[in-house]
Amino acid sequence: MTRADDDSAVEDQGKRSDSPNSAVGSQESSSGDLIPFRQALRTWFAISLQTFGGPAGQIAVMQRALVEDKRWISQRRFLHALNYCMLLPGPEAQQLAIYIGWLLNGVRGGLAAGTLFVLPGVVALLGLSVVYVAFGDTTIVTAVFAGLGPAVVAIVAQAVFRVGKRATTHPALISIAVGAFIALAVFGVPFPIVIAVAAFTGWLLSKIKPAALRAVSSEEDDTGPPPLIADDSLHAERPSAARTVRLLVVGVVLWGLPLIASALLTGTNSVFTTQGLFFSGTALVTFGGAYAVLAYVAQRAVETYAWLSAGDMVRGLALAETTPGPLIMVVQFVAFLGAYNNPGSLDPWVAGVLGALITTWVTFVPCFLFIFLGAPHIERLRSNHALSAALTGVTAAVVGVIATLALYFADHVIFARTFQLQWGVLEFGVPDLTSIRPVAVAITAVAVLMIFRLRWGVLRVLGISAVLGLVAAGFGLPVA
Repeated sequence: MTRADDDSAVEDQGKRSDSPNSAVGSQESSSGDLIPFRQALRTWFAISLQTFGGPAGQIAVMQRALVEDKRWISQRRFLHALNYCMLLPGPEAQQLAIYIGWLLNGVRGGLAAGTLFVLPGVVALLGLSVVYVAFGDTTIVTAVFAGLGPAVVAIVAQAVFRVGKRATTHPALISIAVGAFIALAVFGVPFPIVIAVAAFTGWLLSKIKPAALRAVSSEEDDTGPPPLIADDSLHAERPSAARTVRLLVVGVVLWGLPLIASALLTGTNSVFTTQGLFFSGTALVTFGGAYAVLAYVAQRAVETYAWLSAGDMVRGLALAETTPGPLIMVVQFVAFLGAYNNPGSLDPWVAGVLGALITTWVTFVPCFLFIFLGAPHIERLRSNHALSAALTGVTAAVVGVIATLALYFADHVIFARTFQLQWGVLEFGVPDLTSIRPVAVAITAVAVLMIFRLRWGVLRVLGISAVLGLVAAGFGLPVA
């Protein structure tokens, strides 16, 4: 296609009734919208229904809808926003939605985009949590989860491979990943400490061996038709101390309101207050995606708080993989079961829903705060080499963290029993080899084949694995 054809296509698109072209290239509307707000809402809702397949798939959906189809934003500006979101704790795909919503429609655009991005997943996983508690002991449901568990092991193993391929491009970075795995799996070092040490190591490497952190150059030039909205026309705000203080006060108050209400109404030791505080903390250390923090969540939720079993944790992750939205939504399932099993004076079903909603709130509210606070400073933050180096170290450590999660899930899916082995300062879980589950081994092998060899998508692998679980139960094989 020639440049003239491109220009003609832009002109034709601008004549369509659903195009914001009349507002583009001129003054912003009085509301600050570059895209008609109702049209933006419809687009973000449509995107939210397609956000399956983890952050890579979610980012690809937004890339196709916003950059290629609507052409509301340029490829260069899209990547510029994505790079910033990848520096933050939390689900980068949702934060990218908030950021682009802010660019197009200001604060209300960011609020709408971020909320719609997670809303379908919240509703879907809450419904699945209810079904799981109500019918999880039936033969059919047990058989389905007997297939889903092994699939999750294969999916997490794929995450180790994918992240490792991108993040461990130098022996020094491989050493960070291996060190993180050993620290967590063998020495039981707390997750936040591992992340802090990795960040410091990354910063140190930038001083003594900068070649280890040298980024691979990437082509970020726009090669397609120009966007309908010029980069310099996108929404922007001048950073100021007053703005920062105002956002911090409003954000922290909104973030903390459920915790304060929970502490006043149910007590500081209730499951709701405990979950709110715990998941508020995890929201601040979720670097590297959901898989990175889930090892920590699983350890504390299962072994420390006893909110659910290890098997429940694996099944919850499988359910979260089948719903739209960020994978970190699995914490909603964890909170639902934890509150249902420890309802206090409330009805268990009411407690479960309340725990799930509080946890969802404290997990995602920080995402909005991070974007609204940091967006005006994005250029300065992106040029901060010390920060980039520290986060490169964190990304390398994430490989070891996810490997720990894969090992944890494999132990509890493939073996019926595990026990803790302690030798001096070393303490780690060891599976009982006599309790191996042949059906789980077979389905895991099939799932690994589908993912690594056939390169099938997550939903397809989960579906086939669930069917294999049903088939195994139909033939009378042990699946419990």
